[in-house]
Amino acid sequence: MTTSELGTTAGSEVAAAARELLAALALEPAGRVTASVYETGRLVTHAPWLTGHDRRLAYLLGSQRRDGGWGAPGGYALVPTASAVEALLTTLRAGGGDAAPSPTELAGAAGRGLDALDGWLADGLPLPDTPAADLIVPALVERIDAHLEWFDERPGTGPDGWAGRRLPPVDRRRLDGLGALLASGRPVPQKLQHAFEVLGPAARGRPDVAPVAGAVGASPAATAAWVGDAPDAADPAVRAYLAEAVRPHGGPVPCCTPITVFERAWTLSSLARAGVPVRPAPKLVAELAGALGPQGTPTGPGLPADADTTSVTLYALARLGHPVDPASLLSYDVGSHFCTWRGEDGRSVTTNAHVLEALGWHARHTATGAARYGDRVAALAGWLHEQQRPDGRWADRWHASPYYATSCAVLALTGYAPAELAGPAVDRAVDWVVATQRPDGSWGRWSGTVEETAYALHVLLGTDRPARPGVPEAARRGLHQLATMDGRRDDPPLWHDKDLYAPVLIVRAAVLAARQLALTRSDLLGRGGAALDAPAPDDSMIRSA
Repeated sequence: MTTSELGTTAGSEVAAAARELLAALALEPAGRVTASVYETGRLVTHAPWLTGHDRRLAYLLGSQRRDGGWGAPGGYALVPTASAVEALLTTLRAGGGDAAPSPTELAGAAGRGLDALDGWLADGLPLPDTPAADLIVPALVERIDAHLEWFDERPGTGPDGWAGRRLPPVDRRRLDGLGALLASGRPVPQKLQHAFEVLGPAARGRPDVAPVAGAVGASPAATAAWVGDAPDAADPAVRAYLAEAVRPHGGPVPCCTPITVFERAWTLSSLARAGVPVRPAPKLVAELAGALGPQGTPTGPGLPADADTTSVTLYALARLGHPVDPASLLSYDVGSHFCTWRGEDGRSVTTNAHVLEALGWHARHTATGAARYGDRVAALAGWLHEQQRPDGRWADRWHASPYYATSCAVLALTGYAPAELAGPAVDRAVDWVVATQRPDGSWGRWSGTVEETAYALHVLLGTDRPARPGVPEAARRGLHQLATMDGRRDDPPLWHDKDLYAPVLIVRAAVLAARQLALTRSDLLGRGGAALDAPAPDDSMIRSA
């Protein structure tokens, strides 16, 4: 087979996989998200009446690490471990249940989790910048201590060695401030509704919180806490939402569902940006456009509209030939940059990279866009450039991996920043990617992953700049390893919510985009575009994930 024929075959494979991906978007509008230890633990506590309770307990036991914790390394373990321990203690207090797992298993896992938490909190393990972590951890520590006190008061009910045990104190300032706010009669802020369960029993039936499409803050945990221990009195739409939330994983649940707009916008924009030759059904595009309102669009029902989801939606629509004026983004402009939502604590590199793409496309392609958005595009490109780390990478608050943030920044600057600004920044980013490639050809923060390898390849292949030293070799090795790893299901979740998660189809789109970019860079890679001798990836994960 000739090089041209190899390239044609590989291109057909990418296009076919992308069509299958678009079909999955339409068939499963709620989206595919991995299960969360944190969120599942909250359902164990707040909704033992909900279908799948024993499977949720089994999931918690089965996902415990050898060191007694749950979740990703470092501070990322604090939130899921605290949730799992509190859930297991709640279950033990209730008698352990009538089915497996047994009280002995629950107590053993809880004890190991307590040991892990005790050490981390005593050492001052820092919390990562994940949503509501500074509320979640003190709230759960308080409840864990209350459980331990309950066992103290009833000798013989708890395992030996728990007598007098309490966790080290944690910073409660944000939690106490929230309590004072609500005690004054103020309503629950909308942005807090996604973590509404931090209120504990006080969350039940609060009249200032109303489910949207059956959900409180697009969160199973928040919704279950609002229902409390009176599920029969809950609105049928709420019960239907919770039943649907547990269905995909048979009991365990994700942190956020549904993610319809988020999943479709990210998937379609990734495919379109890379030039994957597919066209979504008109109904899919119309539904995406219909999600936009005067303030843009939220990620899920009951969440506030945000600049991130709004800008990616606008960019996807523009690249698909259905541009919508991005004026809704201007309400997020805070002068130096764009906030993800009004009142945001912190700032996001990737949100601003996505805003740059949305505004930049209109400034370049529409008659009024240059006049309305041109100056803002230039200023935002400058801000994004200033956020680059000295070693060439970017980091962000919505993803654990710098490869994601770096790819977002590089693609936005390459597309819409002045060349004299984008060029040096992109070169530094490319050098950092080359320097951090793993010996097997992959990339990753904790280990080599399919997702992060795809983002690294976006950086190496997604620009038209002259090749930097080592780039062709790094890209070829990365593409071969991408194909070798593709289809495996043991990669860690990397996206920030209350717990780390993976949006399965969005990650799949990133991988397909990397494969497509390789086909278009024959000038860099040779042999018709890309490691065409690599094994073909297994796209069955789209069907079965």
